[in-house]
Amino acid sequence: MDVPSNIFLIGPMGAGKSTIGRRLAAALGKEFVDADQELEERTGVGIPLIFELEGEEGFRKRERKMLARLVKRNGIVLATGGGVVLSAENRSHLLQRGFVVYLDAPVDLLVARVARDRNRPLMQTDDPKATMHELMRIRDPLYRESADIVVRSTHRSSRFVVREILQRIEAM
Repeated sequence: MDVPSNIFLIGPMGAGKSTIGRRLAAALGKEFVDADQELEERTGVGIPLIFELEGEEGFRKRERKMLARLVKRNGIVLATGGGVVLSAENRSHLLQRGFVVYLDAPVDLLVARVARDRNRPLMQTDDPKATMHELMRIRDPLYRESADIVVRSTHRSSRFVVREILQRIEAM
């Protein structure tokens, strides 16, 4: 199988990018990298604190810088943050430096996975479902525009999602 050097996973929070990314990297013998985790390690603080101190704009600026560094690496499976596609610069980096997989999932499932997670600053609202609908209204077209393939990440196990990604890459 002719596998791309880098595979970048995009999609909303709760789509399974980290879980599927770890399995995919293991299946391909590649290094797994979680962009949010890398950002937290570099700054020494959690994402909620970055949001609290610098707002979403400050976080997005840090995210752009981190992504620009990460996409220069080779042989990685990268789980990106859910809002990475909001920046045209980020979308360009992803498309130029790797194979992009959009992990799509229904809003109800996403909300069920992340609504109570205190490490999701954008979901700390009175109506997480309405918030997720609004995020997806804005982001879904950007995810689709940025993706080489779209894979549905629903209630299937991560093992099956990884198998589908590998089959689709092989078929290309």
